[in-house]
Amino acid sequence: MLTAYLLAIFFICAGITAEAVRPPCNEDLFDINVDNCLLDFNKSMETSDYQNMCPWPMVQSNYNKLMTCVEDWAKKTRCWGYGFLVDEIYLEVHQTYFSLCGYVREPPLFTLIMLIAPCIIVTLFLPLLCVHIAPRDT
Repeated sequence: MLTAYLLAIFFICAGITAEAVRPPCNEDLFDINVDNCLLDFNKSMETSDYQNMCPWPMVQSNYNKLMTCVEDWAKKTRCWGYGFLVDEIYLEVHQTYFSLCGYVREPPLFTLIMLIAPCIIVTLFLPLLCVHIAPRDT
């Protein structure tokens, strides 16, 4: 039991000293370079119709480039452990460009009719078909 307590104290102290030795995040350099990443992404989003519909399938590769750029700069500037910096960027991007992606829209009436009509037709005509196929008692 004493060994467990000593190991716990050792690992806690080692974690504290590792945090104390870690170099600080260079937020200014991170912000400048991430602004360049966002500028490129914003330019690519100008052609999408994000105000009227969810642009996700068309812009997925551009979004992946943005993610890679932000993550690279977070690592280079030692801001990777500061999740709030990266989260703020993604939150802003999603609020701006992907706000319509969560809404479920009903399909057009024609599509609904084409999906429902076969079920109704089969339900109505299957008994008539069974009557003609079944052998009759005479």
